[in-house]
Order: sequence, then structure tokens, then C-alpha cells
Amino acid sequence: MSVLLFTVIVLCGAFLAGLVGSLTGLGGGVIIIPLLTLVLGVDIHYAIGASIVSVIATSSGSAAAYVKEGITNIRIGMFLEIATTVSAIFGAVVTVYINTGYIAVLFGIILIFSAVMMVRKKTDHTEGIAGSHLAGLLRLNGSYPTANGIKYYGVHNVVGGFIIMFFAGIISGLLGIGSGALKVLAMDNVMRLPFKVSTTTSNFMMGVTAAASAVVYLHRGQIDPGIAMPVTIGVLCGATIGSKILVRTNTDKLKIIFAVVVVFLALQMVYNGLSGRL
Repeated sequence: MSVLLFTVIVLCGAFLAGLVGSLTGLGGGVIIIPLLTLVLGVDIHYAIGASIVSVIATSSGSAAAYVKEGITNIRIGMFLEIATTVSAIFGAVVTVYINTGYIAVLFGIILIFSAVMMVRKKTDHTEGIAGSHLAGLLRLNGSYPTANGIKYYGVHNVVGGFIIMFFAGIISGLLGIGSGALKVLAMDNVMRLPFKVSTTTSNFMMGVTAAASAVVYLHRGQIDPGIAMPVTIGVLCGATIGSKILVRTNTDKLKIIFAVVVVFLALQMVYNGLSGRL
């Protein structure tokens, strides 16, 4: 395969990944890594390195808009980033010592979990403003704008959310994905934040988490500009268009279809990992 053809395929695939990932909230990494490893035969470590760079780009772009709208809770994001950045560096360091087959299997399991989280019914925690004592001390309680005015919310179980963020960071560093499903799980189910705040704050955190692990991959020479460049451009363009479509589109059916595709890709990753093909 020529370099030009490889670049065009990666660019188109990354654009599709960014578009669909933006519409469903999973991000582009869940498609990019299977595309590079299963279809194009790229070493999984280089695929992870390229995916991490794209996560930084897309997170930085969309996070700025959410912060401007006042939905993102910056204090919570910066507090939880203490856990995710430290553990992401750890995950990026140990990935070189783990068999690539095991990484592929773990990636498949996380994809299945992400697909389930994507289609499950969301519970919006907006009742009351009283949070935990620790949340009050750290001033994590906040508010966000809605069509009916400002809504206030309280934060609960700060320690539990912080612990889950350690695991989210490790997964992010190991697999090169934003691990948004785990982050939203921590903030939505454990800390009981409103769903909009959970998703936007998770997006805000992804870029910082990815940047921490990207330093390790860059130091090891596993971020190839020839792969990372078309992946980043494609995902960024796709995510930008996807965010505009999202405003006027009902994505419930799309999420179900995408969940089926993600599960299929996950099973392929697990199979190839167990059979030693990666």
C-alpha cells in the first residue's frame, strides 16, 4: 500500500470516527484503533499513540465551547485530573511491558462496557443543592444554565469518584482512548452530578489526561507523525461537524446502531488478541 493511499484511508476513517463519535459521545478512538490495527495492520502501540493525539485535539476544541457556555464544572475537572493524570502516566509506562494481545482483549472489554453505557437510560441528578461535607470544603458544588434558568446541584461521594478516576486514567494511558464512559460513570452515578455537567466535564478532562500519557508515548517514539497527522485532522473535522448536527438531531437510534458496531469491533479485538494476531 502506498503512503498516499494509506493517508487517504486513515483520513477518511478518522473523519467518520470523529463524526459518529461526536454524535454518540464515545469519541473517535473506539473506531480509530480497530481501523489502524485490524484493517491497516499498524502496531497497536503506534495506533494508541495516534489516538491519544486526536483525543487532545478534539477535547481541546469542544471543551472550550462547553466552558464558555458555563456547563462544565472546572473545579471538579481540575480536582479529578489529579487522579487521572498520575494514573494515565502509569498506564502509558506499563503498556510497553504488557503483551499486545492482552491490551487488545482489554480494549475489547472496555469497548463493550462503553457501548452498554452509551445506550443505557440516563438519570439526571438535579434534585436539591445539598452536597457532601467534603464537596462543600472543596467548593465543588455548582450550577449550570438551562432553558428555565440557572439550576444548582450538589456533589456527593467525592472520594468514590476520585478512586474511579484512577482506573479511568490507567485505561486512558493503556489504550489511548478518553475513557469517557468511566469518567461519566464516576461523575453521574457516584458523584450524582447532572448528566450535562458530567459529560462536558469529562470532555474537559480528556485532553489533559491524554496529554499526560502522550508525553510517555512521544518519548518512546510511538507517536508517528505520518499516522497521527491524518488521524487528528480527520477526527477534529468529523467531531466539529458532528457537534453541529447533534444540536438538531435525535441520536437515540444512531446510538443503538453504533453500539452494535462497537460491540462487533470489540469482539474482533478480543478474538485477534486471544489468537495472537495483534
